[in-house]
Amino acid sequence: MSKTLILCDCAGSQSIDAELISTACGAGCTRVFSALCTTGQEQAADLLQAGEAIMACGQEQAVFTALAEDLGVETPGFVDLRDRAGWSEQGEQAAPKMAALAAEALMPVPVTPAVDVLSEGVCLIAGPAHAVCDLAERLSGVLAVTALITEGDLPITRAYDVVTGKLVRVRGALGGFRLRIDGFRQVLPGGRGAFELTAPKDRAVSECDIVIDLTGGTPMVPAWEKREGYLRADPRDALAVERLAFEAAQLTGTFEKPLYVRLNESLCAHARAEQTGCSNCLDICPTGAITPAGDHVSIDPMVCAGCGACAALCPSTAITYEDPALATLLARMQILARTYRKAGGSAPRLLVHDAHGAEMIRLAARFGRGLPADVIPLELNVVSGFGHAEMLAGLAHGFASVSVLCGQRTEREALDRELALAVAIAGPGRLSLLDMTDPDALSEHLYMAEVKAPLADPVLPMGNRRQVTRLAAQALNPGGPVLPLPEAAPYGAVVVNTDACTLCLSCVSLCPSGALIDNPDMPQLNFQEDACLQCGICRTICPEQAITLEPRLDLSEAALGQRVLNEEEPFACIECGALFGVRSTVERIMEKLAGKHPMFAESAQARMIQMCDNCRVGAQFQATDNPFAAKERPRTVTTEDYFSRRKDH
Repeated sequence: MSKTLILCDCAGSQSIDAELISTACGAGCTRVFSALCTTGQEQAADLLQAGEAIMACGQEQAVFTALAEDLGVETPGFVDLRDRAGWSEQGEQAAPKMAALAAEALMPVPVTPAVDVLSEGVCLIAGPAHAVCDLAERLSGVLAVTALITEGDLPITRAYDVVTGKLVRVRGALGGFRLRIDGFRQVLPGGRGAFELTAPKDRAVSECDIVIDLTGGTPMVPAWEKREGYLRADPRDALAVERLAFEAAQLTGTFEKPLYVRLNESLCAHARAEQTGCSNCLDICPTGAITPAGDHVSIDPMVCAGCGACAALCPSTAITYEDPALATLLARMQILARTYRKAGGSAPRLLVHDAHGAEMIRLAARFGRGLPADVIPLELNVVSGFGHAEMLAGLAHGFASVSVLCGQRTEREALDRELALAVAIAGPGRLSLLDMTDPDALSEHLYMAEVKAPLADPVLPMGNRRQVTRLAAQALNPGGPVLPLPEAAPYGAVVVNTDACTLCLSCVSLCPSGALIDNPDMPQLNFQEDACLQCGICRTICPEQAITLEPRLDLSEAALGQRVLNEEEPFACIECGALFGVRSTVERIMEKLAGKHPMFAESAQARMIQMCDNCRVGAQFQATDNPFAAKERPRTVTTEDYFSRRKDH
C-alpha cells in the first residue's frame, strides 16, 4: 500500500500547494487541512485509520503518535514542511522545496546495524569520601554500588561496598568497563570499632557496568562526554553530582548500541612489515576506539561514539560509516535535488546539519526570516563524517552549493581537512563550513550568500567514496585535468628518482593497494595512479630513498591504467643465457666486489656474480672449495677384502 502525505497549514500560517507536491514526489496527498492537532483530531483519526500515512508536521509528533496508539493503528511517519520550508520570508516560493522534503520522507530508511548491551547496574563511584558516600547511599537502593574512597574517612556502613585506592586506568564502556586500581584495599567487616583494611595491592583489576568519576582530576578516558556509562562531575558542584545520580539510575537494562562503522581489514593501509603507513583514523578518533592491530587497525564498537571522522579520512575505504550508509546518503541527496528540479526549482542549495542545526532552523522559522526557498536542509545524526566525497557528490547531483552547519559537539579537525580537499577539487565558492549559533545570523548569511549556477547536467555518483569522488570530480572538471591537492590528500602519484632506484621492488611487495606493480618478464616498476592511497609505505621502505609522493587527482583515463615508472635491461647469465636481475645492478656489484672482496678475489669466484641462481649453485658444487662438500666417501668393502685379512688363507 502506498503512503499518503497528510498536509496541514498549521492554522493558516503557511501556504501549501498540494497538487504540485503530489505531482513532483509521486505520492498521494490529502487536501490541505488547518489544525489537525487540535480541532481537527477527528479528521486526523480518520486519515490514520485509512492506511499508511506521513504527517506533514514535525512539532506535534507526540500528539499523533498517541492518537495512533489509541486507535490501534501503525504510528505514522513525520516530515517537517513548516519550519524547514513554509515558515519563511519566501514561503510562497517554497513549494519545490516542500516537494523535495516530502519525497525524501517517502524513502525507505535502512536500519542501522546494532548490538544489545546489557547493564546490570554494577556501579563504581570514585572520589573523596564527602562526595562519594552521600551519592553511594542514595544509589545503593537501585544499583550495586562500590565506593572507591580516594581520600577521607571511611563510612561505617555495609549498605554498599567500600574500598580505597587510586583509580589509574579505565577501559571499555557501558556494560563492560575494566578498571585498574593501585593501592587497593578492602574493608574487613569483623571486629569492634572502625573498620580495618586489607594490605594495599597494586594493579588490582575490577569490572563494572557504570563508572562515576568524582575524583576531580583529569578524565580517565578521552572525550569522556562521548563515553557511554562514564559519568563525571566536579565533587564540589552539588548540582552536577545530583544530576549524575539521576543519570546513573537510568543506566540499567538492555540498551541498543548502533554499530556506527564497519571495518574491512583487508583494505586497511595502516602498516606492512612493521612499517607504518596511514594513521588517519588513529590520529582523529576522539574516544580512542581505534587501536593498531598489526598491519591493520581495530575498532572497539562499544567505545565508538559514531562521529564518522575516521570514515571521512580513510583513504582506502576500509572504514565505512553505517548511520547512514554512503549509498543511503547519496540517494537522499539525489532525490532532494531531482524532486526540487521536477517541481520547478532551478538552483537548490544544500544545508547539512545535525540536531543542533535543526533547532536553529526551527527558531529561525518561528521568530525570524526562516530559510530561503532554495536552501534544502539535510539532517544527519552527526556531520563530522560528511567528507569530501559527500560534498562533491552534492554538487554533482545538481546543488549549486553545499554548506555544513557545525554543531556544538562537531569534530572540526576532520571537516576542515575534508573541506580543503573538496575545494581543491571543485573550486572555491561552492562549499563551506558554517560556525554559527545565532539563528538570525544563519538566516542572514543564507539570504545574502551569492548563488552560483549549478552543474548543467547532473550526474549520479555511485560506488565507494573514492569512486564517488572521481565521478563527481570529472563532472565538475570536464576535460580530465590533473588537479593539485593539499598535503596528505588520499589521491596522488608516486614519483621515482630513476637514477637512485635499483628496482629492488621492496615498494611493490609492501604496497597495500596494489598501485605499484612489477613485471615478471623484465625489470620494471609499474604504477596505477587511481589505486594509490598516498599512504607513504613505499617512500618509507625504499632503501635508496628514491620515492616521493605528489598529491594530485588525475581525472584522465590514463590514471586508470598502468604506466612505467622505471625499467632497465635485464642481465643474461654468462652460462645459460637466462635473463635475471638488472644489468646495472649486476655490473655495479661486479665493480665493487670482483677482485676486491675475499670471497670474489679469483676470477672463477667473481664469475658467479654473473650467473643465474641455478648456474651459480652448480658452479659452487663443482668448485674445489665447495662449502657444501663432505669427506670423500669410503671405498666399498668387498669379499676379497675379507679374504685378504684372513690369516689361514
